[in-house]
Amino acid sequence: MTTRIGIIGDFNAQNSTHTFTNDGIQHAAEILGKPLEAVWLPTDQPAEYPKFQGLFGSPGSPYRSFDGALAGIRYARENKIPFIGTCGGSQHLMIEYARNVMGLADAAHAETDPYASCLFVTPLTCSLVGMTMAVAIKPGSKAAAAYQTERSMEAYYCNFGLNPVYQERLECAGLQITGKDENGEARIVELSSHPFFMGTLFVPQAQSKPGTPHPLILAFCRAAISI
Repeated sequence: MTTRIGIIGDFNAQNSTHTFTNDGIQHAAEILGKPLEAVWLPTDQPAEYPKFQGLFGSPGSPYRSFDGALAGIRYARENKIPFIGTCGGSQHLMIEYARNVMGLADAAHAETDPYASCLFVTPLTCSLVGMTMAVAIKPGSKAAAAYQTERSMEAYYCNFGLNPVYQERLECAGLQITGKDENGEARIVELSSHPFFMGTLFVPQAQSKPGTPHPLILAFCRAAISI
């Protein structure tokens, strides 16, 4: 039986992170010995989420529909569907959580609404586009179980991240920060009460290769196969 992965995002063949996403899923499929079908779900079109065993929040924001992206993430969270969001997908994961779990209905992304009253995702102090940097991984987390290590070097393509003002509040609300940079800022978030619900500010699939899929993409695909 083929496991179907719905990729929430607006595919652009010229965006290398999009081709990395397709490739990363197939690299995981080869190692797992199970067929995986990746289907892109444009954010401005209705999607039949129940048809998918896993959902993936793609890099490449701003999306054509902000609300469309949040709807897919919310479906995955509420229905215990394995989900991973990378770069923009992770940023929108945090906003969805802020709005629908933390009660911050006006939580916004500075990329699309820079003058919002509650800027939950804001510009990074320094752009990380093209950077490869260390991430410290929290022992005992799902991320650590996937990596089997407490430190990793990861590739970034982003200019935005969690507003540090909300970091402690986010964790108190149940979304754990399980990966941090050298300054203690959020780089991986996950929901321990969910089978697999994770966001990474970096793009793990960028480092996936045939025979060596990225550990987080492999863990996500394994979770989707088990549904």
